[in-house]
Amino acid sequence: MPEGACPPKAYCSARAGSVPVLTAVLALLLAAGCGGSSGRSPTAGGGPVEPSSPAPRGQAELVVFAASSLLEVFQEIGAQFEQQHPGTKVRFNFAGSAQLVAQLSQGASASVAALADTRNMRQAQQQGLIAGEPIIFARNRLVLIVPASNPAGIHTLADLARPDVKVVLAHDNVPIGHYARQVLERASQDPAYGSDFAQRVLANLVSEEVNVKQVVAKIQLGEADAALVYATDVTPAVRQQVTVIELPEQVNVVTCYPIAVVVGAPDQALARAFIDQVRSPEGQAVLERYGFRPLGQEAVSLEACE
Repeated sequence: MPEGACPPKAYCSARAGSVPVLTAVLALLLAAGCGGSSGRSPTAGGGPVEPSSPAPRGQAELVVFAASSLLEVFQEIGAQFEQQHPGTKVRFNFAGSAQLVAQLSQGASASVAALADTRNMRQAQQQGLIAGEPIIFARNRLVLIVPASNPAGIHTLADLARPDVKVVLAHDNVPIGHYARQVLERASQDPAYGSDFAQRVLANLVSEEVNVKQVVAKIQLGEADAALVYATDVTPAVRQQVTVIELPEQVNVVTCYPIAVVVGAPDQALARAFIDQVRSPEGQAVLERYGFRPLGQEAVSLEACE
C-alpha cells in the first residue's frame, strides 16, 4: 500500500487480540477513501468527483456574440433567460462588432450575434454567417465625455478642434468609431464649426481603440482629454470619473443594434428564444433602464436604419 494512503500504523496493522471495535474503525477509515494520493480518487484533496463513465450533459449552452456596448445589459438579460429556461447556460463573447464578425468568419462557434451597427451585420450576411433576417432591437446615441477634472477645459463639441486637445476614438471599422466620424462630418457642414472641423479634430487623435470600452477607459484614466462614446456607456460607475457633454441634436447620430441567429447554431430554436427574450417587455425594460431606446415588438429591418 502506497505511503500516506492509510491512517497511522497503529490503525492499519492487525494486532493480536484486537477488539472488534478496532476492526470496525479500520473498515470505516478505509471506506472513507484513505487510499491512493494520486489525485484520481474522487475525494482526494477535496477536488471534484470524476465519474468512472461520462456523465450525460445536464445543461444546454447558448453562445452569444455581442458588441462591447451591450456588456452590462446583455448579462442581465442573459440571467433572465436562464431563469426562464432552466438547464440552459448563456455564455457571452463581448468585443467590437468588427472583431465579432472576423471571429465568426474564421470559424468561431456561436448561436446569436448582436452587433452595434448595420454595416457589420451586412458584412456578416454577405459572408454567409447569418441565418434569416436580422432584426433591430434597440437604438442608442452619442455623447462627448471628458475626465472629471476636465484638464483641457472642454465644454462643447467645437472645443475638440483646438490644437492642444488630445482626442481618443475607436477605429473607423468599429461602429462607435464610424459613428463618431459621422458626427464630425455633420458638424463640418455647419458654418458654426467650419468646413475643416472634422479634419482638425482628427489631427488631434492620439489613440484609436478596438472597442468602446477601451475608449471610455482612456478617459477614466486621464490618458486623453475627450472622446465620443455611446450614451449608454456612461454607467453610474463611469459617471464618477467622467463628465458628460451632450451633443447638439443636429449633429448627433441615432445608432441601431441588429440581432440574428448565426448559421450553424447548434440549437436554432434556443437561439430564436433568446432573441425573443431581448425583444420581450422584460428584455426591453432592461435595455431602457441602461439608457437604450427600446423598440419592443416592433419589427424593424436593417433597411430602416440605413
